[in-house]
Amino acid sequence: MKQQKYNLSEQEIPRQWYNLGPDLPNPMQPPLGPDGNPVDPSVLARIFPMGLLEQEMSQDRLIDIPEEILEILLHWRPTPLRRAHNLEKHLKTPARIFYKDESVSPAGSHKPNTAVAQAWYNKQEGIEKLTTETGAGQWGSALSYACNLMGMECKVYMVRISFDQKPFRRLMMETWGGKCIPSPSKFTKAGRDVLAEHPDTPGSLGIAISEAIEEAVIDSTGKTKYSLGSVLNHVLMHQTIIGLEARKQLAQASVKNPDVVIGCAGGGSNFAGLAFPFVRDKIEGADIDIIPVEPTACPTLTRAPFAYDFGDIAKTTPLLPMHSLGHSFVPPPIHAGGLRYHGMAPMVSQATVEGLLAPRSYDQLKCYESAILWARTEGTICAPETSHAVAAAIDEAIKAREEGKEKDIIFCYSGHGLMDLAGYDKYFSGELMDHSPTEEEMEEFTRSLDDLPKPAVNKTGKW
Repeated sequence: MKQQKYNLSEQEIPRQWYNLGPDLPNPMQPPLGPDGNPVDPSVLARIFPMGLLEQEMSQDRLIDIPEEILEILLHWRPTPLRRAHNLEKHLKTPARIFYKDESVSPAGSHKPNTAVAQAWYNKQEGIEKLTTETGAGQWGSALSYACNLMGMECKVYMVRISFDQKPFRRLMMETWGGKCIPSPSKFTKAGRDVLAEHPDTPGSLGIAISEAIEEAVIDSTGKTKYSLGSVLNHVLMHQTIIGLEARKQLAQASVKNPDVVIGCAGGGSNFAGLAFPFVRDKIEGADIDIIPVEPTACPTLTRAPFAYDFGDIAKTTPLLPMHSLGHSFVPPPIHAGGLRYHGMAPMVSQATVEGLLAPRSYDQLKCYESAILWARTEGTICAPETSHAVAAAIDEAIKAREEGKEKDIIFCYSGHGLMDLAGYDKYFSGELMDHSPTEEEMEEFTRSLDDLPKPAVNKTGKW
């Protein structure tokens, strides 16, 4: 009988998060203020608790996970590592395809791994309310869930096009006590400014971030903080529990190092969560192809420059060194809402600059085609974001067949698509189309970067 899944006991859950920063061949460049100088942490303390800021700046390779957080994570962790036998058979590939199933969390995705941690650290410092943004709704759902556990308020600014496309995500947030409103809204100056200029805008994560930060900053009581679901170092670090578990599970399958590691990439959290422990192995000499996959409609890693840029349209965040399409970028309304962000996590960006990662982009029609094949072989319906990783895994398995090589492929199954069936409906009815920015559009998007500081392009040339 073929083994279908590889499980860990609750006692085997990782008890520390992994921080890639100290292992990068070139150190991370600091966030900057509007004056071009490194940001004073006290500025960031207006929107983040000190416990998370310490993690953001930490040079410790391993950081202990508090017992109270572990007790909550154990409700669904360790998550299973599964083998896609049926897909392998359909593709007639000698490759072994493994996937880390993050869809088993209460919110149906990887997002609670950091939502629980962020809510806990805020609660320890007396914070009563968290504001945030969400694209597809997975992050907003996860933070609503986490805040409910901590007895905190949660307010979510949801990108308008996703708010309209995915009503059941809003209902999930409300079920857990979160308040969800479409962005841009009339509740904030940032939202009103955008609506005045572009009343029919589909919204963007950059706009929603501006609204959420503004609400946190103007609370004179100091009891409201902002929470981000991706991009920042501490968020990516919380997600590394995925890859740390996966390494133990691959060992059960007699795999010391996989040949290929894949994750979809919008802001970078689920990709980094699986990939970063294997990036460390690659730095230490392992031969691994590590592939972040993004939409061609939002080609941050594959076509955008490595630049200092703001994380939001109102320029309220520090300047971060990252691959960016420009903070004013408003993406087309593709259904992979969680991948529609203008920038990429600085740490993922630096690993890409170094050559440790091999990013690629896919059209949404190819991704839906891959998701349908997945559903008809493996049975589960994946999120539109996850379908990008599925598409890359299929391509790598076909490549192994054509080369006649046995390979071990692992990807992050970042979330289920049961709240995203409207996108599948549009795919079946032929209403979806592919989007790819022209060179002229790329120049227009990135023009906002021209007068901003430029990061050094530091790389060893080893990879």
